Amino acid sequence: MAKTKAKKITPLMQQYNGIKVKYPDAMLLFRVGDFYETFGEDAIKASEILGIILTKRGAGSESETALAGFPHHSLNTYLPKLVKAGLRVAICDQLEDPKMTKKIVKRGVTELVTPGVALNDDILQSKANNFLAAIHFGKKKLGISFLDVSTGEFLVAEGDSEYLDKLLQNFSPSEILVQKQHKQQFFELFPNTYHAFYLEDWIFQEDYGYESLSNHFRVKNLKGFGVEDLVHGVIAGGAIMYYLSQTQHKQLEHIQSISRIAEDRYVWMDRFTIKNLELYGGNSENSVSLLAVIDKTISPMGSRLLKRWLALPLKDLKAIQQRQEMVKFFIDQDSFLESVTYQLRQISDIERLISKVATGKVSPRETVLLKNSLQAILPIKDIAEKSKNIAVKGIGERINDCKNVIDRIAKTLYEDAPVHISKGNAIADGVSEELDALRAISNSGKEYLDAMLSRETERTGISSLKIAFNNVFGYYIEVRNTHKDKVPEEWIRKQTLVNAERYITEELKEYETKILGAEDKIQQLEAEIFSELIHYIINFVAPIQENAQLVAQIDCLLSFATLAIANNYVRPVVDMTTDIEIKNGRHPVIEKQLPIGEDYIANDVVLNRTQQQVIMITGPNMSGKSAILRQTALIVLLAQMGCYVPAQNARIGLVDKIFTRVGASDNISMGESTFMVEMNETASILNNISDRSLVLLDEIGRGTSTYDGISIAWAIAEYLHEHPTNAKTLFATHYHELNEMTTTFERIKNFNVSVKELDDSIIFLRKLVSGGSNHSFGIHVAKLAGMPSMVIRKANKILKQLEENHTQKEVKDTLKNVQSEDMQLSFFQLDDPLLEDLREEIVATNIDTLTPIEALMKLNEIKRMLVKK
Repeated sequence: MAKTKAKKITPLMQQYNGIKVKYPDAMLLFRVGDFYETFGEDAIKASEILGIILTKRGAGSESETALAGFPHHSLNTYLPKLVKAGLRVAICDQLEDPKMTKKIVKRGVTELVTPGVALNDDILQSKANNFLAAIHFGKKKLGISFLDVSTGEFLVAEGDSEYLDKLLQNFSPSEILVQKQHKQQFFELFPNTYHAFYLEDWIFQEDYGYESLSNHFRVKNLKGFGVEDLVHGVIAGGAIMYYLSQTQHKQLEHIQSISRIAEDRYVWMDRFTIKNLELYGGNSENSVSLLAVIDKTISPMGSRLLKRWLALPLKDLKAIQQRQEMVKFFIDQDSFLESVTYQLRQISDIERLISKVATGKVSPRETVLLKNSLQAILPIKDIAEKSKNIAVKGIGERINDCKNVIDRIAKTLYEDAPVHISKGNAIADGVSEELDALRAISNSGKEYLDAMLSRETERTGISSLKIAFNNVFGYYIEVRNTHKDKVPEEWIRKQTLVNAERYITEELKEYETKILGAEDKIQQLEAEIFSELIHYIINFVAPIQENAQLVAQIDCLLSFATLAIANNYVRPVVDMTTDIEIKNGRHPVIEKQLPIGEDYIANDVVLNRTQQQVIMITGPNMSGKSAILRQTALIVLLAQMGCYVPAQNARIGLVDKIFTRVGASDNISMGESTFMVEMNETASILNNISDRSLVLLDEIGRGTSTYDGISIAWAIAEYLHEHPTNAKTLFATHYHELNEMTTTFERIKNFNVSVKELDDSIIFLRKLVSGGSNHSFGIHVAKLAGMPSMVIRKANKILKQLEENHTQKEVKDTLKNVQSEDMQLSFFQLDDPLLEDLREEIVATNIDTLTPIEALMKLNEIKRMLVKK
């Protein structure tokens, strides 16, 4: 039997395969000469993502394989595209000079870049963190950690899946590390499209996580960081440290501490609320986020911190009032605001620059930017220290002057230092005597050659003599053929051209050795001096990071002041009551989108737990019900961030949770209907409310039939009213029958968004007024939307017939007769013998633990039995 001929593999491909097998989940960029090459499946992917030509290596031979590559100097152009496509990219470089070996060049992976572990400016967004997250699934709790390797921020937390879901929504990690055995569980709990990478189970161990973090921070325990008790969070943090070591990130001096996200310090918002309020991004293509409207920060550090403040509004009254005091100070002190604003514009992204220093990836030019930024902070420190505001003065006193770093960089580097140390002319004069001497030799070259040329021209009598240089044989003397008989005997001929001949001399070769040797030595010396400078700066990572954080705080508070001045915001009174009183409140986003000259219709909202706990808002679609709900939540949110608010005046009793059920968010891709999603979200609200909660419900029950919807909406409103927490609620609905609730429930009040009726149309006044509205104007809205007149006429006919045949009075009478007993609604009398069994079943049902979905199923079951009867 003939042996199968083995496929021939070249030494280069053998080397490639050996490295690729160590990084099976990554695209390998393999340096070959001046190119980064990809092979096989990697090449096919790279050509699609990068739009580069796909060719073949060894075409027609037994070793034929797909090939795609790009020039090595284009790495910063192509790498971001690969990472943004969600790929992990292993960069394999040549580890020795090809000229120094006759064998195949040594190669190895110098960096593994992933969506969550990147330091490349073209991958990162200056205004947003780039977090890598890790999740640990414990038996009762889940642990999570977040690390931005580009800034050194390291955070841990733990809680249930809902809490982690909220954190993921707020922190938007670029990549999440998950234990392999929990892959399915991760998909079920967090269905968002996160880039996930699965690690071996042994990495997620308590001892390993604790040891990893303790070793990194060089401490005996983690008590000093306040995370000692967060066992699951620490395990997740350990997984991140493991991943950094695996991705060749070993210089991590900028990760100086780890801190906990304390759940009890911040306002709770679930992911539905974050999405519904459009805090970071709109739900449609053209919508504008709250962040986009309120972000008046100047520095990248400030912008990132503002996003954090929006994600985690405060519950600490003292901290809120301290922020408010600083904002007031900035507004009142025009000169302070102007001076600090000017200085902030001179500051680069210090946080990321010092991280680049710590990881050895900073360039000379970036180091100069760091120096200039630290210098620009000094006037801010000076101004703040002289401030009469105690909090502002405290920030000024905490800013480090970093004069040693500033002076060292200024003395070491030229102000116009290059983007790479190999470009030369980075190190300033006077730093190194040896460097200065070598530069003198290098710079005197032209003068030396001119003198030699003049001397040899006079000696030989050849007027057209020329001295030049090429890479093949260095410096040479060129003589035209008409003068070659005058060439001295000691000159050595190196090349014959058509019209001339080229020669070298002993003197020229000695000079060449001296000059070229000087240039090589200059490059080596500059690299050494720059490396010493970077090692010096690393000693100041902590104070520079603190400066970045303090500047970010000032920037955020300055942003609040600028926002308030530009948009006529007022300082809200935030106190420990449970009341919310907003006079002429406005929606911060919508008012900025109005056409020029059109004023936003402001509205009053008063909510408390004693007289006006539930506001039932009726009115037609498009009238502005949803805007009033959202603006109330956003005003509360801004107030608890320490920001001023869009209102004439406002008093906000501290809120601990904000819940919203706004708009239909189908999750059909997960097999759930609009109504199921609505019920899931509402159930989550009802199961988590507290006495300081703010609940916003919009059109509950519209995903099912009218009577089902009315029943469920009524039951939910009653539940909120009767629940011992008395949670403050805004309830927008198109079920006008719910207006009857105010006659039975003392803390439910009716309001409507008014409209003006004309002959055959309506005008939306967008003003919230006391009392309920009678009908929904649905057909009028359809007409405004441009519905064909034939459809409008038909709809009016059908409506008239329905009103004649089945008045709403019947529904209202039924609802009026509903007895509020043990949170149950009885829509029919159970005195029929056929329903005795059903009576027993209902009596045996524990309503307190019944979810809205189970209630709906029970209701459908009753309906079927009645139909059969």
